[in-house]
Amino acid sequence: MTTKSIDKQYVLNTYNRFDLELTQGKGSVIKDENGKEYIDLTSGIGVTAFGIADDKWVEAVTSQLNTLQHVSNLYYTSPCALLAKAICEKTKMSKVFFSNSGAEANECAIKVARKYAQDKGYDRYNILTLNNSFHGRTLATLSATGQDHYHELFNPLPSGFVHADANDTDAVINAIKEHNVCAVLLECVQGEGGVIKLDTDFVQAVHAYCNDNDILFMVDEVQTGNGRTGELYAYMNYGVQPDVFTTAKGLGGGLPIGACVVGEKAQNSLGFGDHGSTYGGNPVACAGALSVFERLTDELLSSVKAKSEYIFSELSACAGVESVSGMGLMIGIKTKKPVGDIIKECMNNGVLCLSAKDKLRLLPALNIDFDLLKKAVDVIKSACV
Repeated sequence: MTTKSIDKQYVLNTYNRFDLELTQGKGSVIKDENGKEYIDLTSGIGVTAFGIADDKWVEAVTSQLNTLQHVSNLYYTSPCALLAKAICEKTKMSKVFFSNSGAEANECAIKVARKYAQDKGYDRYNILTLNNSFHGRTLATLSATGQDHYHELFNPLPSGFVHADANDTDAVINAIKEHNVCAVLLECVQGEGGVIKLDTDFVQAVHAYCNDNDILFMVDEVQTGNGRTGELYAYMNYGVQPDVFTTAKGLGGGLPIGACVVGEKAQNSLGFGDHGSTYGGNPVACAGALSVFERLTDELLSSVKAKSEYIFSELSACAGVESVSGMGLMIGIKTKKPVGDIIKECMNNGVLCLSAKDKLRLLPALNIDFDLLKKAVDVIKSACV
C-alpha cells in the first residue's frame, strides 16, 4: 500500500490534502516521493521559521533528546526556564505558561482574563474578539473565533464570547460596555480571515480604552509572532504593550509548543492548580524553541522587511493581481484567477503556496534565500496572468 492509500484508510478525514507526498527537504527546498523539488513558501503554515532540517535547530533538539526528553512539570528543567526568561526579557512581560499549541495558549489566556476579573471583584466574564478572527479549534477557541462558518457544525458552543467589527473603535467600546467584557483578544493581522492587517489607530484606541478601564488587552500572536511580521511580535508594529499575548507556530521550529505570556498586571492571576499541561514546557520542544528565539535578531528582522518589500512591489505590479495585503512575510494576494487554480499551477511549476479564504497566502521561512524567493515570485507572477 502507498502512503496515500494508508492515510486515506486509517487517518480521520479532516484534511483536504493536496495529491502530494513530501519526503525530505533542506532549508526552503522540499522534495516529493518522486524526487521533484519545490520551493516552500508555506513553512508548515508558519512553523518552520528557519526552514526544513535547520542545522542549529536539529543540533539543539538532538542534544536534548540525548539528555532528557521528558519528565513532568513537577520538576524544573533548564530549557523551559531559559526559554521563558528569553521571551520575557525581549518583550518586557513577566511570566510564561507553556502548552502544546496556539489554541491551548489561547485557552490559557481566556482563563487568565476571567480569573483576573474575578480576583478584582469585577462582574465581568465575556471575552471580546473581532469578526473575521481565528483563535483555534477547541470548543472555547472556536467560540472565540469570529467566523460563523466555523461554528455551524458544533453548536452549542461555550458561552462567554462577543464579537465586534475590526477597525471600528466605537463598535468595540460599545460592545465592551454592553456585555461585561473582562478582556479583548485580537490578531494584529487576521491570518485565516484573509491576511488583513488591523489599522494602527484602531489598535491603539482599543488598547488605551482597555488600560483606562482595567480590561485586559490580549494579542493572539500564534501566526503573527516570532519575527513573521518583521518585528519580534506583531503588536510591536503598533506601539502598544499587551497585558497578555499568545504564541505558537514559528516559536517551535517544527515541534509542538504554545506559550501564554503574561505581563505584570495579571502575572499572579493563575496560581497552583489553576492550570496545567502534561507536555507543556517539554524540554525537547523548549530546546528547539530556544534555538529559534535566540536567532530572531535585528539583522534577521531587517531581512524579513526587505523580502516583504520585494514581494509587495513585484506582486502589486503584476497584471493578474488585484491587491496585496499583510505584513512582513505574512502575505495575502487577491488574484483575478481563482486561487485554487493559482496554487495548482504553482505546484506544477515547483512552488508550494497556501490560501486564506479567496487569497493566495505566502508564509515562507524567515531566512529564505533571496534568489530562491525571486525564482518563486516569478512562478507566482506567471501563474497569475
